[in-house]
Amino acid sequence: MLALGGVFVSVALIVGSITSLALSGGKTERRRLREVTRGPRASAMMLPDVLPLSSDPSADGWSDAAKLLPRSGKEMNRLRNRLARAGIRHPGAPVIYGFVELLAPVIAAGTAALLMQGPARWLAAAGAGILAYFAPGLIVDQRASKRRREIENGLPDALDLLVVCIEAGSGLDQAIMKTADELIIAYPILGEELRMLNVEIRAGKSRLDAFKNLAQRTKVDDVRALVAMLIQTDRFGTSIGQALRTHSEVSRSKRRQRAEEAAQKVGVKLVFPLVLFFFPALYVVVLGPAIIQFVQQFRR
Repeated sequence: MLALGGVFVSVALIVGSITSLALSGGKTERRRLREVTRGPRASAMMLPDVLPLSSDPSADGWSDAAKLLPRSGKEMNRLRNRLARAGIRHPGAPVIYGFVELLAPVIAAGTAALLMQGPARWLAAAGAGILAYFAPGLIVDQRASKRRREIENGLPDALDLLVVCIEAGSGLDQAIMKTADELIIAYPILGEELRMLNVEIRAGKSRLDAFKNLAQRTKVDDVRALVAMLIQTDRFGTSIGQALRTHSEVSRSKRRQRAEEAAQKVGVKLVFPLVLFFFPALYVVVLGPAIIQFVQQFRR
């Protein structure tokens, strides 16, 4: 019993330590401490480099490789936009995704057919091929959904920072730049999108087109409403600070409602783990000794 107790305590401590490190790595406090300890250039290193305005020499190689895929130019553009919404902006990402989507099912099905034996191996090969075919799309959709959630959660704070900067006398472009720099720690994805918005405006693109590109990249309803509001404000010459303050209140109310909705769903989501994992163990612990005694009595 002493040895079993020692093993249980050791395993519990190891699992608890690993879980604590995994969960605390993405906290805002940890990121801010790393930002302070790394130095002043850490904030610039946390965001990915913006693609250069000039043509990339390696893009021609990816274009030649894209011709080997059974996809048209429109399909490749849609795939590129889809990967960009998931945060994957490498020039060769659509080509790599296309080859993975073609080769992964064949490799998975062949591996399953070689490892399995008997008539069940063909069924396993078909299942592995189907799973490998849909896995890249599911991973990309999951990353895109995670980015949308972070943008939705960070938008109210970004609007508050914009209001503070504008009311302090800064222009809209300077306010966007300052907000992007401040949001790197708490909401790096939203800070990256605002940084790209500012880079497009500084590169010579009109503010209207830059805002439309932001809404197209994110595919978030709150960002679309914000862009529409900023376009109307810029067109009619109304107060940007008041409009941003009103939109910030609406966005914060939506974030609170999403949190309340997620809290209401917890009870329903806990039903399945309780039924599948908790109740069987509880029945074994409670009824197990009684069943053993019944069996022993009947044997006598």
